[in-house]
Amino acid sequence: MEVPGGFSLHGLLDYDTLITADEFDFDELLDRARAELRAFDGRVDAIIAHWDFPTSVLVPILADEFGLPSPSLESVLKNEHKYWSRVLQRESVPECVPDFCAFDPFDPDALDKIDIPFPFWVKPIKSHSSQLGFEVTDAEVFATAIDRIRAEIGRIADPFDRALERVDVPEEIRVAGGRTCLAEQVVTGTQAAPEGTMFRGEYHVHGLFDMRKDATGHSFAHLDYPARTVPEDVQQHMIDVTERYLRHTGYDNGCFNSEFMWDAETGKLWLIEVNTRISQSHSDLFAKVDGSSNHGVAIDIALGDRPRMPHRKGEFAVAAQCMVPRYEDGIVRAVPGEADIAALQRRFPGTVVHIEVQPGERLSDLPNQDSYRYKLATLYIGAPDADELERRYREAIDALPFEFAETD
Repeated sequence: MEVPGGFSLHGLLDYDTLITADEFDFDELLDRARAELRAFDGRVDAIIAHWDFPTSVLVPILADEFGLPSPSLESVLKNEHKYWSRVLQRESVPECVPDFCAFDPFDPDALDKIDIPFPFWVKPIKSHSSQLGFEVTDAEVFATAIDRIRAEIGRIADPFDRALERVDVPEEIRVAGGRTCLAEQVVTGTQAAPEGTMFRGEYHVHGLFDMRKDATGHSFAHLDYPARTVPEDVQQHMIDVTERYLRHTGYDNGCFNSEFMWDAETGKLWLIEVNTRISQSHSDLFAKVDGSSNHGVAIDIALGDRPRMPHRKGEFAVAAQCMVPRYEDGIVRAVPGEADIAALQRRFPGTVVHIEVQPGERLSDLPNQDSYRYKLATLYIGAPDADELERRYREAIDALPFEFAETD
């Protein structure tokens, strides 16, 4: 695919192989990617990761083998491994780290070894999005969550172990390998996310997002850009904490996005996680507000060039990625058609609609869903101000008809 700037973009492997497959053989994926690159009839100048594991870890390995700019594999794995990352956060930014401990989910006495009071979160040390993440309020909920984790953790954990074999993992981090889980203190507040780059030791943030949760408090309803719910001094604190932590991990020549929770009552700032890539969820929002997708800085970094990003040169003053959720299982009977989407786009120009389900699908069978809701569609909306953005979001949801049959 030709893009502005004289670049040609080519896919490496494919979506079904990297995202929706029932299982991942890490070494086989690596061999297939190598073969595609070697068979390419042209010059390979850069390799860019847009997805979570395994893509995020394949790229530094391939870039190193082909002599291309990239963060080191070890620095990426330090961030991908949730327990290793927490330990490094505690060393570098201890004032922002919730209480946490690692445990083996297959240990029958696991709950007795967790020294965090209810409620707390449990999650694998590696998973997609919020999959297999549960808020645990008592022993019964813990048992239910662990049953689910035991049944499904291997899909990501086993190939993640293959990746971890390529670096020197400290003994205290190993616990149960890729099948290790993390228990974490529940923190509350206003959530926000800086995104930026580290280029040859030069740290820069090019945007900061509000992450607005739905009424359940478990899942995101909006990503809003630019952030407006967090004061500027707190935004700067988020930016500074991210830099201290990334430098401690040795991360360089890559993109990142970090997530924080700010408690306005106490002034406490909590670091949730740091991801070693741009966020695709942010891409259209950057284009709407700043006039260029964040893919531009990802390309710059991957080519070994200083990243460039325009500021407030877009068509809209504010923009949001919005979810169309459903909280109960069901079988999809009908989804919005082309005419429904076209009518919405005429009403609100610039709106992008991605329908995530198809008639006949059962929601609980869909891959890569979080633990508390199903995603029916994703909307990208721009507006001249925040109030108008909120109105457009509400009206857009009402304008997109979905129908479901109940399940037994």
